[in-house]
Amino acid sequence: MKFSITTGRLQALVAILGAAGVLAFAPAAHAAVDADAAKALAKKNDCFKCHAIDKEKKGPSYKKISAKYKGKADGEEKVLKNMTTGPKVKLDDGTEEEHKIINTKDAAALKNLSDWILSQ
Repeated sequence: MKFSITTGRLQALVAILGAAGVLAFAPAAHAAVDADAAKALAKKNDCFKCHAIDKEKKGPSYKKISAKYKGKADGEEKVLKNMTTGPKVKLDDGTEEEHKIINTKDAAALKNLSDWILSQ
């Protein structure tokens, strides 16, 4: 059996295989969220006292937070700021209180929690 390939097709094939090789060894742009670790950190810090995944409590649901910030250039930054600086937050009943600061020095754990919230 005779196999023939044009120069143009050969170049295209080489380009596709080269790109595939680069992508195979490139780190993922966004690591997968570890939902169990995020929930554990949230539970350890009593976040579920005021927030739930899909229903309103004293604070907004994580789905509502996600809808507000997901896809915005500064969305992750704003979620992290609320978790790490303790700003005053306005509750649905009109009262204000300081948001609890997450008790961890692990930046990766904070980012994972933020990514998990934004994935809801």
